[in-house]
Amino acid sequence: MGMISVQEALERILSYVEPLEAQEVPLLDCLGQVLAEDVFSPLDVPPLDNSAMDGYAVQAQDVSLASPERPAELEVIGEVAAGYRFSGSVGRGQAVRIMTGAPVPPGADAVVPFEDTDEPFHRPPSKAHGLARRRVRIFRPVPVGANIRRAGEDISRGQKVLRAGTVLRPPEIGVLASLGRDRALVIRRPTVAIISTGDELARPGRPKSPEKIYDSNAYGLASLVKKMGGMPKLLGIARDTPHHLRAKIRRAAEADIVISSAGVSRGYYDVVKEILAQEGEIAFWTVAMRPGKPLAFGCLLRGEKRTPFLGLPGNPVSALITFEIFARPAIMKMMGKRDWSRPMVRAVAQERIHTGSKGRVFYARCIVTEQDGIYYVRLTGPQGSGILTSMANANGLAVIPPDTQVVEAGEEIDVIMLDWSHGEEWGTRPGFWAQEPYLLLQG
Repeated sequence: MGMISVQEALERILSYVEPLEAQEVPLLDCLGQVLAEDVFSPLDVPPLDNSAMDGYAVQAQDVSLASPERPAELEVIGEVAAGYRFSGSVGRGQAVRIMTGAPVPPGADAVVPFEDTDEPFHRPPSKAHGLARRRVRIFRPVPVGANIRRAGEDISRGQKVLRAGTVLRPPEIGVLASLGRDRALVIRRPTVAIISTGDELARPGRPKSPEKIYDSNAYGLASLVKKMGGMPKLLGIARDTPHHLRAKIRRAAEADIVISSAGVSRGYYDVVKEILAQEGEIAFWTVAMRPGKPLAFGCLLRGEKRTPFLGLPGNPVSALITFEIFARPAIMKMMGKRDWSRPMVRAVAQERIHTGSKGRVFYARCIVTEQDGIYYVRLTGPQGSGILTSMANANGLAVIPPDTQVVEAGEEIDVIMLDWSHGEEWGTRPGFWAQEPYLLLQG
């Protein structure tokens, strides 16, 4: 098989995965997960008419002519705080001192804030200001309903509050809590097994010989999984022997999806192909992209269980970029998410960019800045697939089509934004949300 396009590769991968089953989860553990049911409110929120201000509950007609020169003077018959109810009712010429959130007493139809009375400070009653005096002077009129939050004005009983498929952010979790719920039914988080392959790898935190390199891929990939809401399961380093790799792969098959790095190219010691073919249904592709040309995909088979497997290249930049393009959408689909797009901007190149990748989409690690509403892009330096700092210094990936060999300074190119959080130097204004990335990566 010749090279396939980025879009074709992604569509094949996505055809193998489906949203996982739902599970009930404590509310604070639901952040970023997808709601698996419609949520209807069992109550009104707020449950009663309540005060939006600290002040006095009154009948609006009693203060309709109030002014600083001729204030209305009312009898103070009590006080009510949030969480309590006033036992009486407010009649003509009367007022009840009320705190924010407290139920509005029967008979009252407006709340006058303290600032419009002769009680100038928000403080408990005193002999000078409050119930000991039993009178209050009001200097401004208020209309009926002033400073009152009505029962059910946020949510009414029986209302559909959240729809199945909603991604639970902090506001949605707060809404669920306001309904009295401490758990939610959500699509569960996928377990992602991560395997690094290669005799040259050493585990970070341990001494190594000069000919070895530390395994950065496992930690970079696991961090990406964790950041997007999955549960990474690091299975360690598989040596370049069939026995050792087979043992790792069989352990990995218990996960929801398996991601490996290295061992998918044409090297003599790349035994991943042989073992995967024995343990499941695996296809090996070359994808028209740079970096990240070699790719393996298929399923590991254990009885009736079919576990999707994605074999990424071993170079650290290639591993991270192919994860972004292929693994991230697959995992998000498993989580029940329908939109895995990244922000995309159209940016002006600040330098000449040579792609060196005829016939392949080139993903250039870059920095995007914004000035006067215009986005500018420059590379992070050398673009070799082994230069991991080119990713660490980047906040975006410039997407250069396969038929473009050179981008001249001043030309516009598409950039996938990976991070908007680098501060003012790199520009932090989100926007220009793009369609799903694979539709724009083809060029």
